[in-house]
Amino acid sequence: MPSDSETGSINRPNPIQWIWYAYGGRLPQRYREWVLHDVTCRTWAWRHIARIFVQISPGLLVLLLPGPLWITAMAVIGGVLMALLYSTSSMVESNEHRLAKHGYPIGTGQAKRAEAAEALHAEEAARYAARYRNQPLE
Repeated sequence: MPSDSETGSINRPNPIQWIWYAYGGRLPQRYREWVLHDVTCRTWAWRHIARIFVQISPGLLVLLLPGPLWITAMAVIGGVLMALLYSTSSMVESNEHRLAKHGYPIGTGQAKRAEAAEALHAEEAARYAARYRNQPLE
């Protein structure tokens, strides 16, 4: 019987499990391939930022505090900007730690993203050569 990676079918966590994962929790072993996909796919950076917004969303309750709304809103905006700054500065390391938690060796995510980028660059170079250098596509 073919594995999930061979058939293209990856087990996805349900919304509650995803929230647990977004807060740094470890998912069951059956979601291991999904975690690898999550931190190495084309949209991995946007997925990381989405997880950050989920993590800081309880901070929006500050808006319910009494006082001038513009002051609390500015405090929330400042907090969101600082959270994004710090989380994006350590995005690669955070994702590598996420993979290590799920049983992958450190460096797996970076290697897989580099491999995908290399394939993309090779494809772009071939298209460029075919268009501007009169070389046929392979």
